[in-house]
Amino acid sequence: MQYSEGQVGRVFTVRIDDGEDFIREIRRFAAAMNIQNGTIHFLGAVRSAKIVTGPKEPVIPPSPKGEEIFGGWELLGFATIYPGEGEPSIHIHTAAGKGIQSLAGCLREQAEVYVVIEAVIMEFVGISAKRIRDEKIGVDLPVFDRVLP
Repeated sequence: MQYSEGQVGRVFTVRIDDGEDFIREIRRFAAAMNIQNGTIHFLGAVRSAKIVTGPKEPVIPPSPKGEEIFGGWELLGFATIYPGEGEPSIHIHTAAGKGIQSLAGCLREQAEVYVVIEAVIMEFVGISAKRIRDEKIGVDLPVFDRVLP
């Protein structure tokens, strides 16, 4: 187990509007505000989005199973921010629902906002972390400066 310890720095509230791409805009905001480490809580809706709902088979490295949603799905989610290659690396997970259908997973590639998505971003300061590609697992993982004995 790895970890790092820090404190809460700045806190932002962000509104992303109808037709904007949530993923692109949240990355653009984190880069513009120079947020290196933090979390994002969000709620709202999307017109369309791509969600990885798990692996096709439970093997390493995983082969992602993706779903596309269309037509106004409600979202509730959480993300982490760590330094990546040249820009903040944001890992977004969400629960999405429309009527009696629901999905949960990793929001990827694009997510077109329907009406609005509201986000609260908490920056962490004093954290020593970076998201680095793990070649064995085949995904980018956070790496911290301490190991719990």
